[in-house]
Amino acid sequence: MKICWFDDDRLGWVIGNEVLDVTPALEALPQPRYPHPLGDALVAHLDTVREAIVRLKNLARRHPLAEVRLLSPVARPSKIIGVPVNYTDHVREAQNATATFKQYDGGIEDQGLFLKATSSLVGCSEGVQVHFPHRPTHHEIELAVVIGKPGKNIALTQALSHVAGYAIALDMTVRGNEDRSFRKSIDTYSVLGPCLTTADEVPDPQSLPFSLSVNEQLRQQSNTRHMIMSIAQQIAWASTFYTLLPGDVIMTGTCEGVGPVQTGDVIHATIEGLGSMSVDVR
Repeated sequence: MKICWFDDDRLGWVIGNEVLDVTPALEALPQPRYPHPLGDALVAHLDTVREAIVRLKNLARRHPLAEVRLLSPVARPSKIIGVPVNYTDHVREAQNATATFKQYDGGIEDQGLFLKATSSLVGCSEGVQVHFPHRPTHHEIELAVVIGKPGKNIALTQALSHVAGYAIALDMTVRGNEDRSFRKSIDTYSVLGPCLTTADEVPDPQSLPFSLSVNEQLRQQSNTRHMIMSIAQQIAWASTFYTLLPGDVIMTGTCEGVGPVQTGDVIHATIEGLGSMSVDVR
């Protein structure tokens, strides 16, 4: 199932080129009490909501997918986790760019994971705003893994069972010498879309072709099979540091081809099985 948030916080079920408005399915969620638990309530109760969505199929109002405003398919993650230097070709690319921006030493285990502010999260229709035009802002396409059930010290063999689904992510960053998390947490610098594709529709997330173009010029192209640290390893390792909660997003790293964008550009990103999204840079 492909689930999205669209327009004025409406819940959608994406089928082909249409979005079914299944917002009444949210009534299946338990009523929250303050203080609200950490994590995304819809993702935490995804199975229950999916059952309600299916019951609404013949009653739901339909909209052309191209005519709705797509928001982030995860509304309330407790954290966005980034994985650095996870493709060998990007490692070489980063090493050659030390004169342009700060480069961290070592591999993934040496550098560690990093966090992006949840306030930086937007959907593909909301676009990216360049806040510092005098500094380079770069695109990075990544597979986003959305955690579905909580876990701490998750066994490697059980890691993928904690996944609710997948999405396309853009890990935008402004170059400079400040801490990585600081430069990657700018408003609109975490883009997620076009929808949450549930894990049952992605039989092998470790074999997904993906690509990114800017103004129809191909910039990045690879396959998730080329990751240095696998998705399961990322989940297991992250859970030794953090308790993973429903709705948490892991951005699994990018390949070579990282490059600058500027106001007026259009980024187009595709991951096989997850769809495509176009993102305006403003």
